[in-house]
Amino acid sequence: MTAFRLPGWQEAAILTEVPVPSPGPGEVLLKVGGAGACHSDLHLMDWPEGRLPFDPPFTLGHENAGWVERLGPGVEGLRHGDPVAVYGPWGCGRCPACRRGSENYCERQAQIGARGGGLGRDGGLAEYLLVPSPRLLLPLGDLEPGDAAPLGDAALTPYHAIKRSLHHLTPGSSTVVIGIGGLGLLAVQILKAISPTRVLAVDRSSSHLEGAAEAGADVCIMPRDDAAAVVREVTQGRGADLVLDIVGTDDTLALAVACSRAEGDVTLVGLAGGTIPFSSSSQPLECSLTSTYWGSVGELHEVLDLARADLISTVVERFRLEEAPEAYARLRRGEVRGRAVVCP
Repeated sequence: MTAFRLPGWQEAAILTEVPVPSPGPGEVLLKVGGAGACHSDLHLMDWPEGRLPFDPPFTLGHENAGWVERLGPGVEGLRHGDPVAVYGPWGCGRCPACRRGSENYCERQAQIGARGGGLGRDGGLAEYLLVPSPRLLLPLGDLEPGDAAPLGDAALTPYHAIKRSLHHLTPGSSTVVIGIGGLGLLAVQILKAISPTRVLAVDRSSSHLEGAAEAGADVCIMPRDDAAAVVREVTQGRGADLVLDIVGTDDTLALAVACSRAEGDVTLVGLAGGTIPFSSSSQPLECSLTSTYWGSVGELHEVLDLARADLISTVVERFRLEEAPEAYARLRRGEVRGRAVVCP
């Protein structure tokens, strides 16, 4: 079968032929219906050896959905053709974090190394995907795999970040979302679906901001317009109760803190590698600075429920598998609105 694989660190991914995997005991083989192309895949192509606890080569694609193709011995509860979403973080399945459904925080991750399909193990940018356990598969219902694939990361990651601060998002509150790409666009929708907060979207692309407005953002701001001052004006000098930095550069982190209020939350979601000083006076009083990583399997169930209820929806641009290199080239140039999805 054809797969889009990362051959080595700081190398471009390539299309190549690999054998179709055969499911062993407890494993499930999926026919891939959609695999999201994510900015973090670009980081994998750019980062040097030693940055992560696993090594290439492996097939990219950690946002996946498709149909059950074959069951390994001992697998029950699934049938050929069932449409499913794949929970992306693959932990040990046995530690306390995994047992509560938070495999994104597996306590044995250092021993396992790989973090999931497309992150050390073969992912979904191929015709078929081998999933190590049915516990990682969630029923899609009437959701189409090509549309649902990004929900496993582009929706789950901001959903988890938002839920951590939901107690702040009362009537009259404000939330700033910095970076309206695939994750940011879904963050706007999730905020409007589960909270009464006012949403302020920040992005340097006017077309991305148009998408944010269509998704329900109350205020759209270009960074060059002194975004922090605009946020202060809109919030009557108070600042934002929650700031989601979906980018994660030095500049966006500085902007996030400048937009926040006392006792507010600044949550880093993006992986651009930025840093910010932290001291008793470098941010508003009792402002919490935190980072998050993906979300729990229970939260993915909730995300899928939101999608089935038409409260959130993915904006996708589809590519054939042989077009995967072009999908990533356009993603790197910032030319994708919403999420690029490769549909083998």
